[in-house]
Amino acid sequence: MKCQRFLSIPVSAVLLLMGFVYYITVFIFIEDWVGLQSSAGSLNALIFTFLGFLCLVSFFACVLIDPGHVPPSYVPDVEQSRASDQVPNNNGAQPRPCDKCFTYKPPRAHHCRICRRCILRMDHHCMWINNCVGYWNYKAFFVLVLYAAISSIYSTVVLISCSFQKDFSGWVPLKVFYVICGAGMIGLSVTFGTLLGWHVYLIIHNMTTIESHEGVRAAWLAKKSGQNYQHPFNRSVYQNITSVLGPNMLKWLCPTAVSHLKDGLAFPISHDSL
Repeated sequence: MKCQRFLSIPVSAVLLLMGFVYYITVFIFIEDWVGLQSSAGSLNALIFTFLGFLCLVSFFACVLIDPGHVPPSYVPDVEQSRASDQVPNNNGAQPRPCDKCFTYKPPRAHHCRICRRCILRMDHHCMWINNCVGYWNYKAFFVLVLYAAISSIYSTVVLISCSFQKDFSGWVPLKVFYVICGAGMIGLSVTFGTLLGWHVYLIIHNMTTIESHEGVRAAWLAKKSGQNYQHPFNRSVYQNITSVLGPNMLKWLCPTAVSHLKDGLAFPISHDSL
């Protein structure tokens, strides 16, 4: 069932793009720059191959890992609901009924109209992995974006270095090829770099993309009523980071190291929001 997620045009496009970027970086740009037979060429090819492998593993993890769904037996905790009620303008801090599933959804859970179910700690639905980004695969998604950004920047630097020493006189098609590839790699670097910066911000503040948008409206309503809005799940920066990446820093960059996660049905609330 999970493998059927690969039967998607966007997922296939991502895999083809990965293969294309790897091929032109290793067998064209590094080869033309220092040569694959040289020690420098072999080292650069090895580094980029390792980055490509990490991207591929993280991508497969994003596609195959279920983001987390609300169990049929879920019943809202009365004590938790009372504590959440004390949070002014709480931003999804308490269980709410779902109009689509006709059941209660836990704090931070949202209904995905594409997956047709409620997703735990839902961030967004990503067409490029044909899956929701939620509680169980958010770390894999973040690590994928990180590795993709590093790989794109690495490939761009190799391309530029190769361009400076290559003689394009009389090779107009080759020059056009380099320009197109350069524009594409710079575009990928900017895209993944911006996306990485956005999710670093979200992790530091212990927010999801949905909660950040909801927080804008909640902050406006709080300001209108003369109150200060505080995101209910925003604790210390370290606690926010470890809640996503885990307490062991050696496992932060491993997309499948999620043993620190619990059931995704309840989350600690910041005391500053009470």
